[in-house]
Amino acid sequence: MGKQANSCQYIFSDVQQPDLPLIHGKDLSCVFEGNITVTAVDHVHFGIEEGQITAIIGESGSGKSTLLKLIYGLLEPTNGEVRYRGWLVPTRKDKLIPGHDAMKLVSQGFDDLNLYAKVWDNVASQLSNNNLALKASKTQETLERLRIDHLAQKRVADLSGGEKQRVAICRALINDPEVLLMDEPFNQVDAAFRDELQQDIQQIVAETGLTVVMVSHDPAEVLAMANKLIVMKNGKIADAGDPHALYNWPHHPYTARLLAKSNILQPNEAKILGIETEHPIAIQQEHIQTELNLNGNYWIKDVRFRGFYNELIIGNEEVTLHQIQFPRLDVKKNTRIDILVTTYHVFEPKSI
Repeated sequence: MGKQANSCQYIFSDVQQPDLPLIHGKDLSCVFEGNITVTAVDHVHFGIEEGQITAIIGESGSGKSTLLKLIYGLLEPTNGEVRYRGWLVPTRKDKLIPGHDAMKLVSQGFDDLNLYAKVWDNVASQLSNNNLALKASKTQETLERLRIDHLAQKRVADLSGGEKQRVAICRALINDPEVLLMDEPFNQVDAAFRDELQQDIQQIVAETGLTVVMVSHDPAEVLAMANKLIVMKNGKIADAGDPHALYNWPHHPYTARLLAKSNILQPNEAKILGIETEHPIAIQQEHIQTELNLNGNYWIKDVRFRGFYNELIIGNEEVTLHQIQFPRLDVKKNTRIDILVTTYHVFEPKSI
């Protein structure tokens, strides 16, 4: 009953819809009017399950952040609706301070942080003074959970980007929200510390049942930690599902390029490699093998050093492929080779 009253105090005419995912979007659109009309989100449908990490991924301008703000209630849909536990999510027209009470949003710019206050005060300020002992213990517990209790007496202004991100997450989590929304949460976190922060968030989800919805443009981030992906392109949802399944069997070429940097070939290009198909195919870079052959029909067009592996650009005048070479070998441009494709994925006509 508490959740019903919480929602209905904003939208009196609403009726709860049963049997929906925790967060449910139906025919959702958001259009920004101006000198140029921009359709940021275009008639999308989605469901986000409770207690999971869902990542919204896509190129810049695909509508990811707009969708996150629609979920939170910061933006009013031009069309359609977002429901939380079956109730409409209130927006600016429904409540004085926008943002759903059961959710917390961590934005990219750390806008909510007081840069010249201490870490402890930034986090503790989110709790009331009714019980000072509880306030102190809850603050300490939250700082420890995100591994920044040793920074409690430092000013936020003196912290690194990754440390500021942890403070922002602490502020969001201290009041035990049901949903944590994060917009590009690892953008300002050094690569060396991203894995640790991702693991901490996964641990919190496992321990508390928190639902996390995060926006990202980096496939490596979401493949490592998300339970479900929502792939956006030009305001629409191009793909959705399990990260492992979408990586290996994407429904859309856009997804294959985004998640695996796959080579997308049309039937006439595939035929050059000896692959007979009536539909476009995706070949992941790791599913290509090459052998040196002085009389080969293909050659190495370029060699790009990527650290522990090389990226080879290979092919002939009619087709170009990108291949991961691991372990790295000392190979030269223009070396003649044979190409063997070990696995490829065929796209169904409806997905193109």
